[in-house]
Amino acid sequence: MPTVFMVDGFRFFFYSNEHHPVHVHVSYDGGEAVFEISNGVALKTAHGMSVKSLGKAEQLAKKNIKLIKEKWDVFFT
Repeated sequence: MPTVFMVDGFRFFFYSNEHHPVHVHVSYDGGEAVFEISNGVALKTAHGMSVKSLGKAEQLAKKNIKLIKEKWDVFFT
């Protein structure tokens, strides 16, 4: 599971057998969420994360969208 980045306890990562569309997994405090990354950031699934934590994860994904796309391209192409 390649880690894209970590900040404030949030770990953004991919699984090694990922599929399109481009998306990133986020783990935090025992929970996990998945955000689709295309023209923006959209929450796809979540479990075990508070609304506040999901909001923070979404903000971090938006702030780092370029990095997420670059890491995806490097790892999966």
